[in-house]
This record gives sequence, structure tokens and C-alpha cells, in this order.
Amino acid sequence: MGYQQRVKEEKAAAIVEAATQLFFEDGYERTSLARVARTADVSTATLFKRFPTKAALFEAIVRHYWTLEGRRHISPEPGDLRAALRQIGGEYAALLTTPGMTSLFRTVIAETSRFPELGQMNFDLGKRNFLEGLCSYLRSEQEAGTLVPCAVETAATQFLGMISGQIFWPRLLLTEFVLSDSETDTAVEEAVNTLLARYASPTAQTPRAR
Repeated sequence: MGYQQRVKEEKAAAIVEAATQLFFEDGYERTSLARVARTADVSTATLFKRFPTKAALFEAIVRHYWTLEGRRHISPEPGDLRAALRQIGGEYAALLTTPGMTSLFRTVIAETSRFPELGQMNFDLGKRNFLEGLCSYLRSEQEAGTLVPCAVETAATQFLGMISGQIFWPRLLLTEFVLSDSETDTAVEEAVNTLLARYASPTAQTPRAR
């Protein structure tokens, strides 16, 4: 990477970091781009060149949280339904428990009545990717005969909802709520067991042992 490109990326990262701090602390509406520029120690011209609107800057924050550390949605091959669901569920749990994710959701919830695009953005760039990927995987298992005929969108929504209901929503509402790694693993495993009990084909090989 050349020097100029490295400087550009460092400034962009500083802008996103400053905006994240201000949006989470003071809210989306009360945070101006000029203030973000001052906090990031860049010129307003530099900020507007990279992020021409506040919505574009918020989008960068959402993308950062939902793809943190290069994590992407896993698309396993069909054949081992239990192992694949554990893998997908574990990835979803890891993202939901990323430091700062609850602050992102609190900001979206607080501001979405005035700026509904923020809620849509967080859903489209976040959960929708997991939901669509899981639906695609479940369809492949249906074709392989390991999943009974069903509305895969419903099954996928139920699966992700069971995980978020145990590990994320209490964290969002209760400031001192903490789950250990083993408790998080158990929450994912129970979601897997429930989906398999409801939708796995009787002929599917779904061993319960880890």
C-alpha cells in the first residue's frame, strides 16, 4: 500500500471512530459533521470528500460492526445440518456480542422514529445478510432431503430469533447482563436442537455429541 493510500485510510478510520463515539454518546441528530471533523482532527473538506452525508457516515459504522475483523457470513455445504447450524449460529452470536453492538442498536432505536433509514440500514447491512444466507443454506438441505418441506424464511427467522432473544436483547435492556462463553454456546446449541427437532428430516444424520 502506498503512502497516500495509507494516509487516506487512516483518516477515514479516524473519522469513523470519532463519529461512532459522538453518535453513541450524543445521538445521531445532535451530532454534526463539522463536530465529527473536529473530533477526528481532519478538515471538513476531507470528511465531506469521503462521507458526503451523515447517513453515509452512519452506514460506514454499521458496516464496521457487522463485518468486524473481516468476519463474514458462513455458507457451509449441505450434508451435516447440526454442524452447519452450530457454525452459523456461533458466527451470529459472535457478531451480536461484539463490543459496541448494543450501543449501535440503542442509537438506532432512539433515532429511528425521526430517521427511519437508520433502522432499515442496520437491518439491510446486518441481519438481512445472515437471514438470506441461512435461508439459502436451508434450501440446499431441503434439496438434499435432510430438511422437511417448510417455509425456510420462517425457520431461519425462528433460529436467529432464539439466539438473539437469549444473548442480545437482555444485554440491550439490562446494563449489567452478562453471559459467559459457555452460556452463549449453550444458547446456540439449544437453538440448533430446537430447529432440528422441528424441521430435520427423520432420515437426517444429526448427531448430538460435540
